[in-house]
Amino acid sequence: MTERTLISDLAAKAGETVCIQGWVDVRRDQGKLVFFDFRDRSGTVQGVVLPGDEALMTAAKEVRNEFVVSVEGIVNNRPEKNIQEGKLNGAIELEIRGIEVLSAADSLPFELDAELNLDTLFDNRPLTLRRKEEQAIFRVQHEIVKAYRDFLTQEGFMEFQSPKLVGDDAEGGAGIFKVEYFTKTAYLATSPQLYKQILVGAFERVFTIGSMFRAEKHSTTRHMNELAMCDLEMGFIKDHTDVMRMITKLMRSITDHLATSSTKEFAALDATIPLVGDGDIFPSMKLREAQELIKRETGEDKTDEPDLEPEDERWLSEYARTHLGSDFVFITHYPVSKRPFYTMEDPEDPGFTRSFDLLFRGVELMSGAQRVHDHDMLVEKIRDKGLDPEKFSFYLQAFKYGIPPHGGMGMGLERLTQKYLGLDNVKEAALFPRDLNRIDTLLSKNETDV
Repeated sequence: MTERTLISDLAAKAGETVCIQGWVDVRRDQGKLVFFDFRDRSGTVQGVVLPGDEALMTAAKEVRNEFVVSVEGIVNNRPEKNIQEGKLNGAIELEIRGIEVLSAADSLPFELDAELNLDTLFDNRPLTLRRKEEQAIFRVQHEIVKAYRDFLTQEGFMEFQSPKLVGDDAEGGAGIFKVEYFTKTAYLATSPQLYKQILVGAFERVFTIGSMFRAEKHSTTRHMNELAMCDLEMGFIKDHTDVMRMITKLMRSITDHLATSSTKEFAALDATIPLVGDGDIFPSMKLREAQELIKRETGEDKTDEPDLEPEDERWLSEYARTHLGSDFVFITHYPVSKRPFYTMEDPEDPGFTRSFDLLFRGVELMSGAQRVHDHDMLVEKIRDKGLDPEKFSFYLQAFKYGIPPHGGMGMGLERLTQKYLGLDNVKEAALFPRDLNRIDTLLSKNETDV
């Protein structure tokens, strides 16, 4: 059997007999000819069955869309008038000499290029992931993860895997999933926060990518109940601005990578590469400064609010793009009352923290801060939040025996993908989204089917 050739490599094999394997994208019968578009992981190519071989013609006409096939043929240059400039394999076609069905396929319940609502999109996920738009989304997401991992590795960070079963929630929240753990109760992790801080005491700079779980009963375009989080933590910092500086470099590195690696996917989704501005830190303003700006420019007085509303995030993002030349903008110094116990209060701005959110195209993309690294202060802050330090004794060991000044951030991968690509709903950036109504298929549908 001829060794398999990827479709993207066919142009270099003009005049040769090759074997390709993949899916039938389209079959078109035109008089005495049968045309195919074949696809594999690398691209697409047109194939044609010419008259003269009745057995081959019969076999070709039995093949339908989505059949998995092995095809032998000759790579021919197209006539000058038929060349499709700028298209992969636009100058060649495959003259089919043999076709073998590796796996037959039923007729699809819809056309792959049809407009689909979200329920149809997710109820038929094994099929809709074959759509070009969906594949573009997750190819971009793959490149985001690659760029994230490569940059941090180059900056001396070590990747680790954080536990997903935990003894208590890092932020003491109510929105956590309980799990039976033998004779005890455990929880699904909402964050790798406590573990990455512990690891700063051993490795200094660490990062992780992994699933986290939130039990809030959201039904919005911004939230899911299982999400992939990209976290980092770094030691020996001066304050939160050192973390912000690293994040600025990180996001510029990811953006530059996408600008070269994913041009085809961005074009397919009609998406644009964001503005990343100048300077060593993205544009930044304190929360109260941002609220004063909103009041001055819009007349809306929110200067006593402890946080930004979604409409504020959208307004500030648009302001940053229009007036500051950046699609990214930091908002810093949130009140102590709005941040977790491990967040450092700013001694020069009492009541406010050395924390930040990074806004990107209208949403909060990530949260971060300098952390408390003093053991006794940390115990006090745990108590101030109404929590029991005994439940955090495992975590507190790191601080009792010395941990450097440190800080970090957590960022949702799906939300980042959504905003890079201009998707309407964060669930579109999840391969298999989990939310209030769905685990694979609609929960109500499962109950009806049982």
